[in-house]
Amino acid sequence: MAIAALNAQPQPSGKAAADIEAGLLVDERRRRICDLLREYGRVTVSDLAGRFETSEVTIRHDLAALEAAGALDRTRGGALSRRENDDLPIRVKQTLRHAEKVRIARAAAALIQDGETIILDSGTTTAELARQIRTLNVKSINVITNALNIAMLLSDVPSVRLIMLGGILRQESHSLAGHMAERALDNLQADRLFLGADGLDPEIGLMTPHLPEAQLNARMIEISRQVVTLADATKFMRRNVCVIAKVDQLDLLITDASAPPEVVAELRRRGVDVQLV
Repeated sequence: MAIAALNAQPQPSGKAAADIEAGLLVDERRRRICDLLREYGRVTVSDLAGRFETSEVTIRHDLAALEAAGALDRTRGGALSRRENDDLPIRVKQTLRHAEKVRIARAAAALIQDGETIILDSGTTTAELARQIRTLNVKSINVITNALNIAMLLSDVPSVRLIMLGGILRQESHSLAGHMAERALDNLQADRLFLGADGLDPEIGLMTPHLPEAQLNARMIEISRQVVTLADATKFMRRNVCVIAKVDQLDLLITDASAPPEVVAELRRRGVDVQLV
């Protein structure tokens, strides 16, 4: 379905529409383009120029930059979304569903108590959580992570004692995994694990396309008292090759309010506490 279908729906008019779409910062406009691509599959230059009240030349620059970053495939007069299972670089993933990820991260940060030991798995939503941790009013917490970007976000926070796992780096996600990372967890325990995922299906469980990360995540679950999954609604019913955990191993799922109600109901039926934000 093209973006034109969106424009056929009732839209804010006059000054309200201009306030919403016009004059956006470049990064925010490009995030919105990525969201539209994820929802509709394709966009056109003319539709985007009209929606954002900017020139077609500006939109072409946006699409060129997003293509260079691996977020889309350009076509004559527009662009197509990348295939769902393409392994997008983290710099692209962090632009997708950004507002939802921030809301999820804020709700997750509210769970963290002074003196706790937590694990932050790699991912763009857990990276947003790391940004929230920077502002927490706590005296001291221990943070275990396998993600280089998360470690950098927390490396200068006085209240955070950072424990970095070793392993083999996967550049697309800035994450470390493998036997070294798993062995580093052998003598550790955590109060709470904040876990991202590429796919979530009530029947199958939490999934990722990367076996070493799935194995490391499974070990993280074993040493954690509570498992909190952070996943926006686009992850629901998406399947990947490697299963991290069955849903009965999850204590809490924090997701956005656009999550499919029938999937949320099934997860709750299976004992998962689901928080919508």
